[in-house]
Amino acid sequence: MKHFIYIFLLSCFLFSCEDVIDVDLDTAPPRLVIDASLAWEKETFGNIQEIKLSLTAPYFNRTIPPASGAIVTVADTHDNVFVFNEEQQGYYRNYSFIPEIDGEYTLTVTYEGETYTAIETLKSVVPIDFVEQNNNGGFSGDSIELKAYYTDPEDEENYYLFEFGNEGDAPTLEVYDDEFNNGNQIFGFYMDEDLEKGDVLRIKISGVSQRCFEYVNILLQQTDEETGDPFETQPATVRGNCVNQTNQNNFPLGYFRLTETDVFHYTVQ
Repeated sequence: MKHFIYIFLLSCFLFSCEDVIDVDLDTAPPRLVIDASLAWEKETFGNIQEIKLSLTAPYFNRTIPPASGAIVTVADTHDNVFVFNEEQQGYYRNYSFIPEIDGEYTLTVTYEGETYTAIETLKSVVPIDFVEQNNNGGFSGDSIELKAYYTDPEDEENYYLFEFGNEGDAPTLEVYDDEFNNGNQIFGFYMDEDLEKGDVLRIKISGVSQRCFEYVNILLQQTDEETGDPFETQPATVRGNCVNQTNQNNFPLGYFRLTETDVFHYTVQ
């Protein structure tokens, strides 16, 4: 009898103590998401560019719906209009884009009867000088740290976006400015406890505008796992530089940026 009671209680503990919680989340009409990051990599023509359009979806959705059927153009100040044709659902490409350092460009997206616009300037960037590796990083002293050095131009106000990661994976982003390092050699920092000898990392540095720097910096602060806690204020919607000219209340998400970039492939030692 004692064994029977023990087994019965154990079964209740293992199989009967799970409560199904039905999370009732607020829903909202889908918004257009504009992912228009035009990058001119050094020593390339920069003529092939892509813009991705999608829609917001409920929290538990496993797929991101594409925004198909839009009319997408980018115009410069020399009366050139670059048409981005949809080749896959939500993916719009142009093969004749003309990048110009400090050139101003205007993005226009027409989707479901509404017109969205954004204006941005293509910013230059210095190359990555070299990468330094430290195998004794982190709190435990056994993580690999990487420093990607670059030399900031003197007497200029510069803003940088770094991307670290393996080919095909979502990169880790970091932003920097030169407020306290103007004209000096400084570095972008990356650490990953899962890095191993032989891993090949793609390190990308891009020059961005001050507004883009501030936009990405806010996004990174909201998604920083190390600073979050269950009682903090929930993140607010961060608006980019794209504006709905037809209905300002139906504002889009995302950002239109143009950058010169330098890519450095590093093999972990």
